[in-house]
Amino acid sequence: MVEAKPIVALESSVFAQGLPSPANRTAARTMIEAIESRGVIPLVTAIVKGTPAVGLMDEELERFLGRDGIEKVSARDLAQAMARGVDGATTVAAAIMLAHSAGIEVLATGGIGGVHRAPAYDESADLAELARTSIVVVCSGPKAILDLRATSERLDTLGVTIAGFGTSELPAFYGAESGIPVQRVDEPAMIASIFKAKRELGQTGALLVVQPPPAQYALPASVVERAVVEGIRESTRAGIQGAAITPFLLAYVDKATSGRAREVNLALLEQNAALAASIAVELTRFALR
Repeated sequence: MVEAKPIVALESSVFAQGLPSPANRTAARTMIEAIESRGVIPLVTAIVKGTPAVGLMDEELERFLGRDGIEKVSARDLAQAMARGVDGATTVAAAIMLAHSAGIEVLATGGIGGVHRAPAYDESADLAELARTSIVVVCSGPKAILDLRATSERLDTLGVTIAGFGTSELPAFYGAESGIPVQRVDEPAMIASIFKAKRELGQTGALLVVQPPPAQYALPASVVERAVVEGIRESTRAGIQGAAITPFLLAYVDKATSGRAREVNLALLEQNAALAASIAVELTRFALR
């Protein structure tokens, strides 16, 4: 950890592209407060006018929350965004790369990218970055619009270690149930121990910590699945492709659930930030021994 202080990195695409205003401001505030309340430093990652940033000034964060002119930047886009001098909001993949380069061991997000359902056959760069970077990533599983089983299999093939915090089942982002088993862990200290053991073994790759959304907000799997299937059908009809698919489907699911999906998203973002902070504290204790 930098200067032996607990730090949690955050992606910025969730604020600039993933959530509309004012929900994005709520998410930023609650995540930052959840981390700071545990004595941990939150650092938002981004490209600011061509410069990689791990930690934003208040006015910079405000500009990203305003969303205007902010590009979505994945790991492959970082160099081009720097050369072009643009403002870029980091995806999970880009945030992992920037956080790791700054010596930060923990990152919090909502959900990771993964393998898209047919007919897209697209795979998120998040998976490759998780496979090659030693970092703890806390999330609520792959986004529900994805093929969860294919994503789980891909993570297994890539050798990414998955720990279910308080669960023996891979969360389905908006809900707790996917039918896909994971190894259960119940204490942040154990997560820190697993990460330490991975390093002692010389294993590359992330420790992906997944926890279900708060039970009072979770949506039934049938409700989410119906909305996702309808959204995919509509995106195909509209000819939506590439990077535009994910935000379109997330917005469609939110509309189809009368805003309940957004409520789940906000709740799990805050919860994941809190867990990430607790893990960062435990990792700092290891470093100080």
